[in-house]
Amino acid sequence: MNPHTGDLVPNPRRQMVEQALAEIRARVAVLEAALDPAHGQFTGQAVWVGPKARRFAEDLTARRVRLRQAARALLDTLEEELHSLPAKVPPSSARY
Repeated sequence: MNPHTGDLVPNPRRQMVEQALAEIRARVAVLEAALDPAHGQFTGQAVWVGPKARRFAEDLTARRVRLRQAARALLDTLEEELHSLPAKVPPSSARY
């Protein structure tokens, strides 16, 4: 059966992924900024100095980078899923 454009309906799975992606984007923005205040203090001014302070600042920077990478990977995965889903599907496929 070759469905015509008029026979297709919005893909409910795509709509669910779009909604999840919008919610996760908002939460990722919060996650990405979570370490910014502490990072700004340690890299912007001398609040603590010495070898242990440098190691702490380096560790904080590395953790901030990893947090942002993990958040981006989550968004990338959902965006890939979204792009793999057709916008419209036959009614029989929309039931699942």
